[in-house]
Amino acid sequence: MTFSIYTALIPPAKHILENQSKILGKAAAYAEAQQIDPSTLLSARLASDMFPLSRQIQIACDTVKKGAARLAAVEAPAFEDNESTIEELQERIAKTIAFLESIHESDFVGAESRALKIPMGPEIVMDFTGQDYLNQWVLPNFYFHTTTAYDLLRQQGVQLGKRDFLG
Repeated sequence: MTFSIYTALIPPAKHILENQSKILGKAAAYAEAQQIDPSTLLSARLASDMFPLSRQIQIACDTVKKGAARLAAVEAPAFEDNESTIEELQERIAKTIAFLESIHESDFVGAESRALKIPMGPEIVMDFTGQDYLNQWVLPNFYFHTTTAYDLLRQQGVQLGKRDFLG
């Protein structure tokens, strides 16, 4: 297999998202066993100025979904950011994986040198090549938010190890 934007993004993102869904399954089992309201886990934060677990999962999904869409020059589906249960977050992950699987490897041809203008706010637009966008924005943000979600669950007492994250 040749190394490409597709191989650098789609298979690893699917793998980590699948693991994230399994981790959420362990969180649900933990909440049930400990008789904890699962919303306690979903609202957990590492610091008061950080997003809670549920938002970390949403952002991870959006980052990889929008990143893949921009790099493949296809339209990304819109998700409402209204998940309030572990099961709904797992469904969001499943929808994200399904979208990633719908993009063909051929859609990424030339993506590494594609000029991208990425809106970062009402008056901020960042210029990237496809390769720089993948390496400096998409992958770091995706891994940041998935790792933060893992860390939040560990902090709350869910028994997880490195293998749960990496699979």
